[in-house]
Amino acid sequence: MGQLNNKTALITGSSSGIGKAMATKFAQEGANVIITYHSGKERAEQLEKELSSLNVKVKAYQVDVSDLEQIKSFFALVEKDFNDIDILVNNAGVNGQNINVEDMDIETWDNTIKTDLYGPFYCIKEFLQLKKKHDSYQNSRIINVTSIHEYICKPGNADYNASKAGMRNLSQTLAIELAPKGLTVNNIAPGMILTPMNKKVMDDKDVLKEKENIIPMKRGGSPEEVANVALFLASQASSYVTGSTYTVDGALSILGQDA
Repeated sequence: MGQLNNKTALITGSSSGIGKAMATKFAQEGANVIITYHSGKERAEQLEKELSSLNVKVKAYQVDVSDLEQIKSFFALVEKDFNDIDILVNNAGVNGQNINVEDMDIETWDNTIKTDLYGPFYCIKEFLQLKKKHDSYQNSRIINVTSIHEYICKPGNADYNASKAGMRNLSQTLAIELAPKGLTVNNIAPGMILTPMNKKVMDDKDVLKEKENIIPMKRGGSPEEVANVALFLASQASSYVTGSTYTVDGALSILGQDA
């Protein structure tokens, strides 16, 4: 316990699923936590209440990460409320639309790319401006939640696949640029994690069993298992780790396919 004492972590998309598990884990380890949500206001406010009982500062904000002006206003509020941020976790995102490229309209493509690639880019830009202003790069962290689709392409998900591959290259470039400043950048690439985003699969026992049988470990992962990796990357235990992707998928991606 206490691995993140006196740290402040911003986790986008943290009102449910993987983001919620990360926010909970970080607060349990002593971090002040900034929660963001797009539409889950009640969930976010409930999580804020729960985590505040751990004697850390927690606040929830509504923000659309795909909107640059909202991100700028949001970071201004965060600086006012928390001063500086030590850990940025880019977790907010949307799924691919399961539409082949020839049938995909520009609006669909733009929505996924703006949320899953531009959104993290906007947050990283504002985070680094904060680091520059406070001269606090050293021992800070950027953690990007990507997907096994950063290197495994699923037909019908070109929008999602492209955004996650873009995140991989953005993270590696940032790792090189920021290494001299002591700020690390890493990715977490989940496979099939049992979250509300996979509700349709979770609600159909036959489909769930079929998909889990593809995974070498024969089960889907939990949000907490992803959060454990995030904690490592956020803590001093990972001080010499940067530019890496940590795959959390029960060995699924080794097969070169998706569940």
